[in-house]
Amino acid sequence: MDFAAFRKSVTAKAPPAGVPAAIAALWWDAKGDWDQAHKLADSDHDHDGSWVHAYLHRKEGDRGNASYWYRRAGKPVATGTLEAEWTAIAKALLARG
Repeated sequence: MDFAAFRKSVTAKAPPAGVPAAIAALWWDAKGDWDQAHKLADSDHDHDGSWVHAYLHRKEGDRGNASYWYRRAGKPVATGTLEAEWTAIAKALLARG
């Protein structure tokens, strides 16, 4: 799935079938359901899940918790807009297939 198709899928009632938890978490975040997004990110213990988890805590305003998750993901703490970060994460994860 490419980024444009993923972005368009947010109008559906559920994330695209078979997407990994980290991508589904981004999908729920785009739908405005931070809690569901966080549950999925929290259940995904690899680097991708940690990266999304970091983004979600940054969005929440919890910088300390976000910093922890960025370290777990092996990523620098994001400083751009939340939309730019969401897009960068989504594109990176979707590019992996």
